[in-house]
Amino acid sequence: MVPTPHLIATDIDGTLLRDDRTLSSRTAAVLARIRARGTPVVLVTGRPIRWLRLVYEQLAEPLPAVCANGAVVYDPTTDDVLRADPLAPELLAEVVRRLRAEVPEVSLAVEIVDGREMRHEAHYPLRWDADEEAIRAVRTAEELLSAPAVKLLARAGEQDPDRFTRLVAAALTGLAEATHSSYSGLVEISAAGVTKAAGLAWYCHRLGIAAADVLAFGDMPNDLPMLTWAGRAVAVGNAHPEVLAIADEVAPANSSDGVAAYLEKVFGAD
Repeated sequence: MVPTPHLIATDIDGTLLRDDRTLSSRTAAVLARIRARGTPVVLVTGRPIRWLRLVYEQLAEPLPAVCANGAVVYDPTTDDVLRADPLAPELLAEVVRRLRAEVPEVSLAVEIVDGREMRHEAHYPLRWDADEEAIRAVRTAEELLSAPAVKLLARAGEQDPDRFTRLVAAALTGLAEATHSSYSGLVEISAAGVTKAAGLAWYCHRLGIAAADVLAFGDMPNDLPMLTWAGRAVAVGNAHPEVLAIADEVAPANSSDGVAAYLEKVFGAD
């Protein structure tokens, strides 16, 4: 029998949400029941704060979140950032210098104001939210790097995501963290030591909950630090091979409500 966890931590995209980025009523109901019984549930995501609203609209009530791969810890009930660990402008400048030396054609964007705003180079390809007021193109490198950034985003055309991430990580060794959470060739860069594990550990310490008592769900390489840190790591069936390799168990795929199905086994289904 799996011991009843003291806290549930789950990734969002590819894990909690289905492929169309919707949350099933089954999953929403399971999370609500667990919270009502007194077990905290935390979203641990690469998403910035401004992208959480689309998830909160599908939940019974907003959940606390570790955002931007651990750089931001967010309380939605008060709209407060409890902790932020950004890349300082001078560090950003050195990271970008190394990136351009290794990948001259790289296109960059930054998540600033704790992830409530984004600035990007004109040639950076936008995907989700190109029309939002929080998104703005910049004309100069100085403008791009003028504010602390909770995440730096790097693209260089069509790239194998694993290979490109390894290339970027090698260029930034000792300076910053590089990971990815999609198959589109996007590399996500945070300050050294800033990972989903670090952000979640800080939040759990605040609640007095040990790593051994945390049950975590994930699907992509940016989830690896969290899954390695947590007492029990569960990959959804659609997870990246590196995640499947280190998971304690594998739940059904996100499209089959894998997180809900596993939690029903642990907490019982009503």
